[in-house]
Amino acid sequence: MRILLTNDDGIHAPGLDVLEAIARQLSDDIWICAPAEEQSGAGHSLTLTRPVRLRQHDARRFSVTGTPTDSVTMALRKVLPAAPDLILSGVNRGANLGDDVTYSGTVSAAMEGTLAGIRSIALSQVYAREGVGDDVSFDAATTWGARVIRPLLDAPFAPRTLVNINFPPLSGANVEGIRVVRQGFHDYARGSVVQGTDPRGYDYYWFGLHGIEHTPGHATDLEAIADGFISVTPLQLDLTHEASLATLAQRFPA
Repeated sequence: MRILLTNDDGIHAPGLDVLEAIARQLSDDIWICAPAEEQSGAGHSLTLTRPVRLRQHDARRFSVTGTPTDSVTMALRKVLPAAPDLILSGVNRGANLGDDVTYSGTVSAAMEGTLAGIRSIALSQVYAREGVGDDVSFDAATTWGARVIRPLLDAPFAPRTLVNINFPPLSGANVEGIRVVRQGFHDYARGSVVQGTDPRGYDYYWFGLHGIEHTPGHATDLEAIADGFISVTPLQLDLTHEASLATLAQRFPA
């Protein structure tokens, strides 16, 4: 089984090393193609206004001067000798829960794989508080990663769907188990805008991700993580709201 690994935290991210260790429990045919630098929050963006460069680090390890989507595209078209059987994206440093998935480069890399008809899974390690820097623990992902992925290898995936996995901010020994749940939604707008002044006296703004609140009142990924479980959520690329089609069509009579 050929597995392509990618992420949005960059080729040197600790989470990518964790993902490689997980993948090697599943196969020896591992290829890596990831952004050269961190691309968190890049979403499903594609680089169109500048050249993208490909760098080879060893026989099966490459980086791309672009987004996670660029990385998957380059891997499939220029790097791999044939299409992979599986694409794993992550392990992201931080949660990709609820409506975070619309911003996530990690999830978007899996989306790109799905568009190419390849079984794709996104993995993220939640951490308990902001400001932890490089001290994020990936113990839950390390301990449970292969255990969560194995049952998905031959599970039926509907066309144009992917799976989003989040690991709770706990040691592997303290994880409660695995829940298959729907995507949740945060109650409030994202975080805050932090203003500062540079040494030349000009204002700058930094988008803060702290202070996001939600009410996990039903069986969602948010609730699963809050309860100490790994969340497994199937996502679909078709964003059409079917129930609205007939109502809107009435506004435009033939």
